[in-house]
Amino acid sequence: MPMSALPSLNALRAFEAVVRTGSFRAAAEALFVTQSAISHQIRQLEEYFGTPLFARDGNRPRPLPHAEELARRLSLSFAEMTAACQTIKERRISQPLVIAAIPSVAVCWLIPRLARFREAHPELEIRIIYAMHGRDIDFHDVHLAFVFARGMPALPGITAEPFLPGDSVPVCSPPVAARLGQGDRAGAIAALGLLHDTDLSGWQSWFARAGAGDHPPPAGPVFEDFNLLRAATLSGQGVALCPEAMIRDDLDAGHLVCLSQTSVLEEFGYYLLWGPLTVSSMQSNAKTFRDWVFVERDGADQTAH
Repeated sequence: MPMSALPSLNALRAFEAVVRTGSFRAAAEALFVTQSAISHQIRQLEEYFGTPLFARDGNRPRPLPHAEELARRLSLSFAEMTAACQTIKERRISQPLVIAAIPSVAVCWLIPRLARFREAHPELEIRIIYAMHGRDIDFHDVHLAFVFARGMPALPGITAEPFLPGDSVPVCSPPVAARLGQGDRAGAIAALGLLHDTDLSGWQSWFARAGAGDHPPPAGPVFEDFNLLRAATLSGQGVALCPEAMIRDDLDAGHLVCLSQTSVLEEFGYYLLWGPLTVSSMQSNAKTFRDWVFVERDGADQTAH
């Protein structure tokens, strides 16, 4: 390699990360690469300069004086490059606000109301994608996310806000409700046929909460997705435990009937998560969407009451 050529950018970034973090392992984690890849990049850089960059006389790599100066200048250069790239991103004519939502929120709550947001803010381009329950969300590509969780999510660098409660009640279609027998309420509900979400545990909890623990939930179809469960319930296939907040529109329209106010899963809830927004225009757009979401939610709550 001729001395006029620069070493690879990856090697310089790896070197700067080692000095900044204090170890090869921490640098690998910061750059999402293996520790061996960092070691390889450092060796390449030392071959380029023809001199060691670290004193390896202890457990931690200690940068030599000339390496410390190089790392300082590289840190400033990388910061300037990041700022320059960020400026270009902010000048993009069209950068959509990306909103991830679990299917239940997307289908039952967000999409039915989305036209109102677009009418109020036609200047904002948005993109709706699925957030799959139980899977991590990449907040490098997502600006806001609706999730379902037991308790407030605690994720590094992520802001979480309570959105809707997860309390679930037994519901069915009006024709199924018309067949509800008299007497023992829990037994009459069980006789209508039960629909299960993921497994039988929800109904087991409900019968215990209703004081009818001697009524084991009968076998019935199990649905792995709430929207499948809701569709089966709307089509009259039985009684399901559904989060009241997600089926409020179905109840108000008379498409579903609540058979009991005894609820379960109160420890669960729906939450709105914010990613680390670094672009000023995205911060403004995300706040606009977030404010609209809570106005819609609170307006619906006032209407329901």
